[in-house]
Amino acid sequence: MIRVLLADDQDLVRAGIRLVLGHAEDIEVVAEAASGHEAAALAVKHRVDVAMLDIQMPGSDGLDAAELIAARAPSVRVVMLTTFGEDEYVARALRAGAMGFMLKDSTPQELIQAVRTVTGGTPMVSPRITRHLIERYLESDEEPADPRIDRIAALTGREREVLAMVGTGASNAEIGRRLHLGEGTIKAYVSRMLTKLSCANRVQAALLARDARLRPDRRPSPVAGGRDRPASGPLGGAG
Repeated sequence: MIRVLLADDQDLVRAGIRLVLGHAEDIEVVAEAASGHEAAALAVKHRVDVAMLDIQMPGSDGLDAAELIAARAPSVRVVMLTTFGEDEYVARALRAGAMGFMLKDSTPQELIQAVRTVTGGTPMVSPRITRHLIERYLESDEEPADPRIDRIAALTGREREVLAMVGTGASNAEIGRRLHLGEGTIKAYVSRMLTKLSCANRVQAALLARDARLRPDRRPSPVAGGRDRPASGPLGGAG
C-alpha cells in the first residue's frame, strides 16, 4: 500500500481528495493536516510514502512543509497541489525537492496516477502547469544564465528532440505520437536526459529548454553514426 498524507486547510478539499484516492486499491490516506508544520510532523510520525500538499495554507504553508519534509524525511515524495495563480511558488518548491505538481481540478485518475508515479521515483507534472510556466518564461527577455545549458551538448540528437518537446509541456504520450515511438521509450529518454542535465524533474528540464531556445521544429542536424550520438557545437549543433 502507498501511504499518503493530505495537507490542505479546507476540510472539504481534503475530503474530496481522500474520496478520490480511496478508489485506488493500492493507496491509503493515513494522515491529514491543515498546516505546513502539522504536515511535516505527521509525515514523519506516520512514515508516509507521499505527501500531497496545498501550496497556500494559513501560517506555515505547503512550501514550508516541503522544505521540512525534505530535511526530516527525504524519502517522502512530495506532490504540490496548486492553481495557475500560484505558479510563482513552483521554483521554491522545486528547490525543496517536490516531485509532483498537480492542479486541484485534475481528474480523479490524474491524481491517482500522480501518487503512483512519484512513488516510483518519476516526477509527475500536470501538462497544463508546464505549458503555463513555459509561456510565462517565453514572455521574458532575460538572457539564458543556467550553467546546465552547456550540458545539452552531451545529449544525443533524439534526447534533444525530446527535451525540446518537454519544453513545450508535452506529455510522454504526446511526444511518443510525434516521434512515432512508444511511451515507455520516451520515458527512458526523459530519464536519461534528466540525469545528464542534472535536472531534478521535468519542470526544471522544461525551463532549461526554454533558456537554451530549443524548439521542436528546430531539430538537430544529423550527425555521423546516427541520431543517438552526442550532437556537436556549443548546444549540440542545432541551428
